[in-house]
Amino acid sequence: MRIDECVYARGSATDSMGDEELAEAFIEALAVVGPRHRVLAVPPDGTRSHARAGILLKAAYDYYGDALAAVMPALGTHRPMTDAAVGAMFPGVPPELFRPHDWRRDVVELGRVPAAFVREASGGLCDFDWPAQVNRLVADGGFDLVLSLGQVVPHEVVGMANYSKNLFVGLGGKDGIDRSHWLGAAYGIERTLGRVDTPVRAVLDYAQERFLGSVPALYAMTVVGPDGRGGEATRGLYVGGGREAFSRAAALSAEVNIEYLARPAGKVVVYLDPDLFKSTWLGNKAVYRTRLALADSGELLVIAPGVDSFGEDKGIDETIRDYGYRGSDAVRALVESGELAGDLAGAAHLAHGSTEGRFAVTYAAGGLSAADLAGVGYGWADWRDALRRYDPASLADGWNVVDGEEIFFVRNPALGLWTTAERYASLGPA
Repeated sequence: MRIDECVYARGSATDSMGDEELAEAFIEALAVVGPRHRVLAVPPDGTRSHARAGILLKAAYDYYGDALAAVMPALGTHRPMTDAAVGAMFPGVPPELFRPHDWRRDVVELGRVPAAFVREASGGLCDFDWPAQVNRLVADGGFDLVLSLGQVVPHEVVGMANYSKNLFVGLGGKDGIDRSHWLGAAYGIERTLGRVDTPVRAVLDYAQERFLGSVPALYAMTVVGPDGRGGEATRGLYVGGGREAFSRAAALSAEVNIEYLARPAGKVVVYLDPDLFKSTWLGNKAVYRTRLALADSGELLVIAPGVDSFGEDKGIDETIRDYGYRGSDAVRALVESGELAGDLAGAAHLAHGSTEGRFAVTYAAGGLSAADLAGVGYGWADWRDALRRYDPASLADGWNVVDGEEIFFVRNPALGLWTTAERYASLGPA
């Protein structure tokens, strides 16, 4: 069996796979690929706890046993997982197998996507080459299988998350992450969200096809959607080494993870789980994933008891504090002047987090002051007051009326994309 084939595909908008069923299905897929002697598993980190990666990793450990030699969560720019977080997300997998990824220091370059390709893919918006970087353990660890685990879901930089992004960004280096994020921002977040074919995906496909030949990568991708009762259901599992498995997963994700509102929402309230969201770098999924649903002059209220910083590390935190969430034109000028040319990922985040003057953002953050938030262009609210008024336990997903006020409530912005059909269609083909 060639590893680049789609070895397992199951899913539909009405399918619902229980945890045991999902584990059995994944082991069935691994058996098609066959035994391996030395396996590296690359699951998502704790910020993507809904991906069912704990179930997949435990199934892989049960199947491979001692041949599962190492586990490296795809941290990207995020802070490392604590031992407690690893134990909670990946029960039953020996903690000594886990290795941290250092995106600033511990990477190697496999090749470069030519500037001419990037320029064409971006419609002339970016004129740089792109370094295909991965953690050195991927390239030099002597593994006969690199097993990438994760969830396909709408994403602000690449369009649809996962597949080769898990390796090139999740285990990537500063230069690659910087340029991929800026490529997505330059093209535009609103015409990227939820799309399968985007400039960043084209660059990642180029790198996958030309630079991963010596890396035996296999991708296991879940699709997780709402169950209609305020919870979640696993709607699909797709396993393969090439684009087909991803494309099929992305098609299902578009069906179950994009919610179309009949009309724009004047006010959207988003809740950020304090165990998952500690920074606006992560928490601004509330901004990204709901911006297409918000009416002009509307308001987004983000209830974020656990958010106490802007960046996931000191450097990015300082960039956000120094410049704030500016419009994309202002950020582009800072990049072109050279002022933010050395921090393209930070620059992309500033553009993504901007409302472009179309709506207002108010953060009810547990650890950021009114002055902190005003400094980056956001409003402030007391998180305790916000939780009392908009109690997640008493709100339904979607439309609610609270004391005569109509709101649209999102319980977890990481799980989907909210838009109106008219606005989404106006931005280009899916």
